[in-house]
Amino acid sequence: MASIVYVCHVLRGASLKKLSNVIDRAHEKSGKSKTALFFDIVDCAVKYGAGYYDYLIFAFYDMTPTQRATYVTRMKNKKIVRALNNESYAHIFDNKNQFDKRFRKYLHRDFLDLGETTPESFRTFMKDKQVVFGKPNCAECGHGIEKLKTADFSDLDAMFAYVMNPAKNFGVLEEMIVQHEDMAKLYPLAVNTIRIVTVADGDKAYCAYASCKMGNEGKFVDNMENSGLACPIDQKTGCLIGPAHTSKLINFDEHPYTGVKLAGYHIPYVNEAIALCEKAALEVPQMRYIGWDVAICQDGPAIIEGNNYPGYDFFQLPEHTPDKIGLIPFFQRFIPGLK
Repeated sequence: MASIVYVCHVLRGASLKKLSNVIDRAHEKSGKSKTALFFDIVDCAVKYGAGYYDYLIFAFYDMTPTQRATYVTRMKNKKIVRALNNESYAHIFDNKNQFDKRFRKYLHRDFLDLGETTPESFRTFMKDKQVVFGKPNCAECGHGIEKLKTADFSDLDAMFAYVMNPAKNFGVLEEMIVQHEDMAKLYPLAVNTIRIVTVADGDKAYCAYASCKMGNEGKFVDNMENSGLACPIDQKTGCLIGPAHTSKLINFDEHPYTGVKLAGYHIPYVNEAIALCEKAALEVPQMRYIGWDVAICQDGPAIIEGNNYPGYDFFQLPEHTPDKIGLIPFFQRFIPGLK
């Protein structure tokens, strides 16, 4: 149960406009009075640590108390992170250059730490490369990433000056990933990745869920905050479990850009991607709860990055939990007494 202090903190920080919008949408979906919904939202914050957005996206207005208790909410996700991850080691995942070095063998691509590079090492790295990605060491949701083409520069000296410009804030350059043709069919303008969440327990790691993230609207990243879509993956079959959803909770049975039917679409190398993440999850035993983004190449999976504060909504939306059972039972295996 969340503390009253926490609930008051959430309510003080809440946008009244956003809260009102959530109540309006919950009213439209449930037919319940707005007054009743407001008090139910407060009750769910107290009992289940659910923010008002949790209340809406998980459709708490249409659940019993027993069902609500099985969902990982905003507050519960914080508890899980604190219980399983040692913050002193978070920098390995928060800094792109540190992550790439620590997990080099899982990346299956070349990279260059710009904090240590010289004009000569840059030229060596760029040999035979026509496209690379410049990425900040610390960034979220794809912000600050640029796709850089040698053809757009007069020569490599000009390109070197560009990537080393402090205003660009690039920390690393990474070789371009060529994704599997079946991933490109979903959306060809971005590397579509699989979000795989793992929990390490001793000398073994376990997958909580896998979800496919897809780009959209002509953008070259697949992040939800950049109009991307997400669709759960059945770990046994490797197929998408439609529909996909956006961050605004708009559902699609077909990808809106390519028209590809999503439910039942087979994602290659899912088992191999999960196995790769479960192996990588043991590399930093102090960080047990990680959300990995994995690209699927022609010859297998390649880890893009690891997130030490994984999202909790991907696999808990109403369309994907018809039994109205969330992820708490999975995490109780590792955190006895978690409620």
